[in-house]
Amino acid sequence: MNAPWKPGSAQNRDSFAAYVCDEATLDVMRPLAADFGWAPEKCTRGGLRSAVQALSVSSSPSILVVDLSESGDPLGDINALAEVCEPGTVVIAIGQVNDVRLYRDLLGSGIHDYLLKPLSSGLMRDALVQAQNMLNAPRASEAGSDTPHLSTAVIGTRGGVGASTVASSIAWLFSTDHKQPTALLDLDIHFGTGALSLDLEPGRGLTDAIENPSRIDGLFIERAMIRAGEHLSLLSAEAPISHPLLTDGSAFVRLEEEFRHAFEHTVIDLPRNMLINFPHVLADVNVMLLVTELTLAGARDAIRILSWLRANASHAQVMVVANRVQTGIAEISRADFEASIERKINVTIPFDVKAAVHCAKLGQTFAEANRATKAGAALRDLALSVKSLIAVEAKEGAAQPERKSLLGKIDFMALLSGKKDGAKEKAR
Repeated sequence: MNAPWKPGSAQNRDSFAAYVCDEATLDVMRPLAADFGWAPEKCTRGGLRSAVQALSVSSSPSILVVDLSESGDPLGDINALAEVCEPGTVVIAIGQVNDVRLYRDLLGSGIHDYLLKPLSSGLMRDALVQAQNMLNAPRASEAGSDTPHLSTAVIGTRGGVGASTVASSIAWLFSTDHKQPTALLDLDIHFGTGALSLDLEPGRGLTDAIENPSRIDGLFIERAMIRAGEHLSLLSAEAPISHPLLTDGSAFVRLEEEFRHAFEHTVIDLPRNMLINFPHVLADVNVMLLVTELTLAGARDAIRILSWLRANASHAQVMVVANRVQTGIAEISRADFEASIERKINVTIPFDVKAAVHCAKLGQTFAEANRATKAGAALRDLALSVKSLIAVEAKEGAAQPERKSLLGKIDFMALLSGKKDGAKEKAR
């Protein structure tokens, strides 16, 4: 949780506390507390609001159990609890509402688990053991300190070419096939499909980050990210279309900085308009995947985007991905397309309507739902190619001094803000 750390609280912090609403739940909690070596008196009557009142004037326990049974607005009350809970508190909620949407929203708000009443002693014991394991486990930044962070951005030449499908699929492949802790950042704030492709609710994490960039830190990431698998987490939004995107892009940069500490790989689903509005998002990207179709418009926009990348993001490796390719049916042949963009297409993904419908019905990523298809195989090859490119770059970087410096980033930002011509004149 995210309340300010109180001076001296580490020494005075209790291991456990529970605030429950009824005697039956209290009768389950007190013997469990004793079994774990905690004082049974730390289990008291009073629900979530009693917990908020108590913790506003005292240190938070390491593990906190709160009862939502008497709460009229569980999410609002959980957010109020977050304001008084100190960093590192693991919260387990219990309640009477059996609702999948509420369960996902509560997990998205930062709690560790949600258990239904009547409370099972076995389930609560398992939840407490998991909470202890979480407290004792090293943070991702500590465990992966020797592993360089890798970042991949996926851009479509036009809407509807399948860039989001590619982004969600390779993120899933990195996390599942390659066992890399992976973050999927969907920057289409109003119409993103990252959560939809994973059958998840997007939550408010990304919109909160945009509205309050100063709040972004490691604890914010833990609360805001939606768990999509053992090694995959998602940050996306479905902002109201009546609300324009009012940001200078600083939130996106801070998010990427925190991802470098919390994950091994970041996949960014990047709408092409972001290149114009927030080009600094690409400052630390390793690989750019440019997804296109073999059409006249696709060729034109591929030429323009590739030119922009050469001028403004030359540090990134660029791969061209031709998606939805139909044998013998194309507006432009592959040879003509490659001639027009003056480079080879790196990966071709065949058109497969049945596979697309299949993954939509299952609520899974394209790569997960269609492993046996040619299109699924092409996506696995793409993920391997990305890893190979990044592996080569990592070896080259290890043999040289760090390329990225603060001055380097300042120069990059100056270039993107229209000062390139002035720099050339000075060089002359």
